[in-house]
This record gives sequence, C-alpha cells and structure tokens, in this order.
Amino acid sequence: MFAVLGITGNVGGAVAKTLLQHGKKVRGVVRDESKAQSWKEKGVELVKADYDEDLIPAFTGVDGVFAMIPPNLTPDPGFPDSIARIAAIKKAILAANPPRAVFLSSIGSERTSGLGLITTTHVLEQELGSTGVPSAFLRAGSFMENILHSIPAARASGHYYAFYQPLDHPFPLIATDDIGRIGAEILLQTWKGNRVIELSGPAYYSSNDVAAALEKALGKPITGIAVPREIWVQSMAQNGIPAYIEMLDNFNSGWIDFGVPNAEQIKGTIDLLTNVRSLVEKST
Repeated sequence: MFAVLGITGNVGGAVAKTLLQHGKKVRGVVRDESKAQSWKEKGVELVKADYDEDLIPAFTGVDGVFAMIPPNLTPDPGFPDSIARIAAIKKAILAANPPRAVFLSSIGSERTSGLGLITTTHVLEQELGSTGVPSAFLRAGSFMENILHSIPAARASGHYYAFYQPLDHPFPLIATDDIGRIGAEILLQTWKGNRVIELSGPAYYSSNDVAAALEKALGKPITGIAVPREIWVQSMAQNGIPAYIEMLDNFNSGWIDFGVPNAEQIKGTIDLLTNVRSLVEKST
C-alpha cells in the first residue's frame, strides 16, 4: 500500500496510475472525496485529510508515501500556508515512520535565495530531509502543461507570448505524466538516506521550440514573441504575484538551473511536440 497526496492532480494522478499498473494498492489522500470517485472505482482507498492531524493515519501502515504541497501563485509574505502544510507532512512522517518517501520538489531548490515561488520547495527539502526516513526529492523542471494557458492566444493571434527568455535559450521542461511515473518507480525502490533527483524531458526546449510545437499542433504559423519585462512585471505586480516575478527573473538569468553536484539525473520520455498536441486537444 502506498499513500499518495494530490491524486486528483496531474502529478499525483500519474503516480497513482503507475502504482496501479504495477499491481500495487494505493491510498489516495484527498480533501474532497467527491472529486476522486473515479479513483475509488479503480480500487483506490480514499482517505479524507487536509494537511493536519489527519495525515498521521493516512501515512500509517504504508510501504511508502508520495507527498507534495499545493501550488500557490499568490502567497502571503513568508509563505505561511505552505510552511504549515510542510510542518503537517513532517509531523505525519515522523509519527507514521514509513519505509520511504518521495517528495515533489523543484529545480533550484538547493538555493537559499532568489527563488520566489520555489522558496517553498527549498523549505520542504530542508524540513523533510531531516526525518530519518529514506527520502527522495524530485527536482522537476518547468511543467510542459503550463503551455496550456498560452494556447488560446496562440490560436487567436498566431503568437506565442514567451516569458522564458531569450527565445532561443533552452530550458528544462518536463511532462507531469513523466514526473508522476518516475516518482512511482522510485517509490518501488529501496535505498538509504536522502536522494536528490533532477527531472527533465528527453531534451531541453526553448521558447522558440514551444512556438514551433504549437505551430505543428495547431496547423497554423506561430511566432514566438518575447514579452518585454516591464510589461509582464507590471501585470504580475498588479495581480499580486511578486514571488513569480522573482522566480522568472532567476530562471532567465540562469540562477535557477540544473547541474547540482551529486544529484541524480533522470530524463522523461514524453517529448514537447507530443505533449503540446495533447494539450491542444484538451483545449478544443
């Protein structure tokens, strides 16, 4: 039996799917059981919990735990919600003492500053790396699925408005299905101590590559357009997401990147074009 947080999302769902394919039992830890009925029909045990004391029984008696904290694009200063959730996970891990745990982290989480939104996964690694439970931290690159939000504008205007710049600079992108599959496969392994694993797609991809993939998937010319920094900074600041600005600036500067000494590297199998075609189908 493996406990999986975030089973109704892309990554957690892919973890659960892979574990079931391997013939394993899955305990889905959810806040709203009504949103996970399809998993129950597949034989998943559902446990209602919301990052508090309820996590202890959810993590008890399992062979492994997959855990993550929900993304928050507009956090309060100091990230209090995420820190409280990390503390709840740590308390449950210490109490339940599972044989192993896999945590969704992020590229750049080894840094102590200049991370913006990624600050939360830096804290996650610092706190959950000290439990004594063998733990693997999946430092995933940027999710390919974020491209979904750009498809309507690309379809309407023929432009892919890019925040990752310069346009020809390759960045590590990865499909969430790959993250979940790899996370499940690691849960099925046995190891001692802590592991840091850098996850990327089969190749690095630039914003120009994304535009080219959208062009093929949409069947119309798509041009990559580098959105001027002053424009997107003003827009994001108005919408209360300054932590995203800091993160994006440091992606573009190279401060947030892969290549940490002693980290394992695993590449996914889903290429950019395959993923973009799937996203285009979902957007129609």
